Amino acid sequence: MSPFPSLAIRAARILVVGDIMLDRYWFGEVERISPEAPVPVVRVARREDRLGGAANVARNIAALGAQVGLLGIIGADEAGAQVRALLRDAGVHDGLVEDPSGMDTTLKMRVLGRQQQLLRVDFEQSPGPVALTALQDKLQACLADYDLLVLSDYAKGALSQVEHLIQAARQVGLPILVDPKGHRYKRYVGATLVTPNRSEMQDAVGRWESEDDLTQRAQALRQELSLEALLITRSEQGMTLYTQAGRQHVDALAHEVFDVSGAGDTVLATLAAVRAAGLGWFDSMAWANRAGGIVVGKLGTSIVTAQELSS
Repeated sequence: MSPFPSLAIRAARILVVGDIMLDRYWFGEVERISPEAPVPVVRVARREDRLGGAANVARNIAALGAQVGLLGIIGADEAGAQVRALLRDAGVHDGLVEDPSGMDTTLKMRVLGRQQQLLRVDFEQSPGPVALTALQDKLQACLADYDLLVLSDYAKGALSQVEHLIQAARQVGLPILVDPKGHRYKRYVGATLVTPNRSEMQDAVGRWESEDDLTQRAQALRQELSLEALLITRSEQGMTLYTQAGRQHVDALAHEVFDVSGAGDTVLATLAAVRAAGLGWFDSMAWANRAGGIVVGKLGTSIVTAQELSS
């Protein structure tokens, strides 16, 4: 594996577009059961907000030292304002669109007692057509300022017109990395690389019976979508890369898995930063695999720094 390209990453300019979320954590102690229902009573002692979804990808890219901009859609609400504040603190250029239709910013609220997640409450709505058009216009206006495009799809609606975004990036020659969602993979035709996890790959090509069967299905999908590379993230089985040159694999590096929340965002961010710095696909996968092994040992949506990776 090539050395970690810290200096080259600092010169990289990466644009992230996708579904924006706010991850809200309430930490507390559980000492009794409610007299009203058989549920634990959590006495909240600490609250913390973190960036989620595409915003977490951008935050991770910034933590690695690259210059990063973020496009997405939020509501004109408290959660949206908090997303903007966290982006500013993380050093991410904010290109967010506020939806005028009254959409709420996607919010995932988790209640934890003694470091165990007890409850998650989600607030989400799909963006309206005015906001989607404004997002596409912003993308067109700023593509020339970046070296690589990352599309983070969480199926919340911001990438419902992803075909147009890919076409716009291809017209200016930008590499396009996509973290997909769902089974409609033809939406991603023309991207440079797509990074499904194991479950998402099964949605796309069905269940495979062997590694050879998976290789045939993966290469067929790669060719169907006109991809340069296809990377499957496989949890404890590591990562597998498919290119025209064939199949390459790295084993998982995690010593202890504490929380997988946002791990895919960290993997995607590291892959994008290292690739934008000039490394090949295999070395980019290897560094992304290392980052994933580090971040699953942390609580909640977290980041991995360049110092952690290179030490």
